[in-house]
Amino acid sequence: MLPNAIILMCMLGLHCAADLCNWTGSGFAAGVDSRIVLQVRLRCTEGSVRWIYPGQALRVVLEPNLSSARRTTVCIKPSPSFRGSSVFIERAGELELLATDGGRPEQQVYCFRADGPHRPAIYLQSSPQSDGPWSRRTMGFRYELLGNRSAAPNLGHSGLQTSCRPCNDTELLMAVCNSDFVVRGSIKNVTHDSERQTSLVEVSAARVYWQRSGVFKQAAASGSSRPVPSWHGRVRTLLQCHVKPGDGEFLFTGSEHFGEAWLGCAPRYKHFLSVYQAAWAARRNSCDFPVD
Repeated sequence: MLPNAIILMCMLGLHCAADLCNWTGSGFAAGVDSRIVLQVRLRCTEGSVRWIYPGQALRVVLEPNLSSARRTTVCIKPSPSFRGSSVFIERAGELELLATDGGRPEQQVYCFRADGPHRPAIYLQSSPQSDGPWSRRTMGFRYELLGNRSAAPNLGHSGLQTSCRPCNDTELLMAVCNSDFVVRGSIKNVTHDSERQTSLVEVSAARVYWQRSGVFKQAAASGSSRPVPSWHGRVRTLLQCHVKPGDGEFLFTGSEHFGEAWLGCAPRYKHFLSVYQAAWAARRNSCDFPVD
């Protein structure tokens, strides 16, 4: 905690460059007074913070323009140049350590609940460097605010986690309505990362119904006078889910976080069709889905 710190409001064009989602600024202001803490306010549900020549501390307040933002989860992913700093979260005026230098923090995602009346605030504190306070360094993080979307993975203190159990019919019908991506395709390959405790599933997609960003890329198939476009993408899940390559067509759903797709419900496509058609006949479907 920095009880005697001077709070310096971020002034556009003076110490930083900011929009509603992202901030880039310099720590040169700390050369005037070592107690200075730069304060930044951002109003988006996702974005980035980039601190050049970091000073003593930076305080980032997230103020999204969402009526449902009182109960949410904040996730941050440190930048590759994060080394030499610590991240704290502010709870009731006190600072709680979230992440610190050590290991490979840039490969981890850190999450915390942001319940209550106060907006979530994140402190980024720089450690003294042996090559002087004004060595050329850049540090920061990307952030996301997550609501209570059924397609989002469970969130722990140390990162993203997904459930390995099969989705029931109700969860499946909600997943096709609320997921960041819905794709029909097959599993081409699976690779395992023991360090991150995740598996990377390579998907060859016959159809992309929708996706929030460009996780799945389109390419023209070769070997034909009239090439048929195909889609390819990669989806992550937990190593403990023991995903293996296999034949058959699946409906892949899930959420996207920091440019990566995370697997949610993934039933066989024929099973999904039977569930959806039964729900449609009983008028229990949560949304309309383009059945082929």
